Amino acid sequence: MKLTRREIVENCIGRGLLLSALPLTQAGLLSAWQEGETKGNRAPTPRDVLGPFFKKGAPNQRVLHTPGTPGFPLRVVGKVMNTRGDRVPGARIELWQADHAGIYDLEGFRYRAAILTGESSDYAVETILPGHYDDRPAQHIHYLISAPGHRTLITQAYFATDPFFEGNPDKNYGKRGIVKSRELIRTVTLVEAPGTPRASINFDICLEKV
Repeated sequence: MKLTRREIVENCIGRGLLLSALPLTQAGLLSAWQEGETKGNRAPTPRDVLGPFFKKGAPNQRVLHTPGTPGFPLRVVGKVMNTRGDRVPGARIELWQADHAGIYDLEGFRYRAAILTGESSDYAVETILPGHYDDRPAQHIHYLISAPGHRTLITQAYFATDPFFEGNPDKNYGKRGIVKSRELIRTVTLVEAPGTPRASINFDICLEKV
């Protein structure tokens, strides 16, 4: 009979073949192994296309719109981790998007940023909900993430409230082959901020180690 990984680990612990540097009981050692298994069992963020509108040299800025800018305010927050469950400080997050009318700024750096994460690996951006355009009618934000010791990731964030999904992202995410993975479509929360409401999404990023 083929043993499961848990049975193999239990057998190794019982025979003294798997030890801890700390004074743990057999049950404690198994629990620590299980915690490590859970921590390391993270799937990488699905990849997506780069698109034609990437532009080098974006500034390290976290507020991408100015007062009075057309469009519904949006806050994007998240953190960068890897498939082992470790936070990844010092990651570089390049992101870019269309304005409310679906137009990209190709002359300057409006709605573009290159952010460096700190020790916490968290990031936050104040922007607006991107508009639609004919070639890619689902609202989206482009990402290019790089970090030492990890594979560079190109992906996109999408919005569950987007009319493109007709109120059912689970059923319609594959519509026209636009979205590569249902996982990239995020729940949108409406925040009653002082003065004006805004939308918010969480877009955590999980990188693969090299």
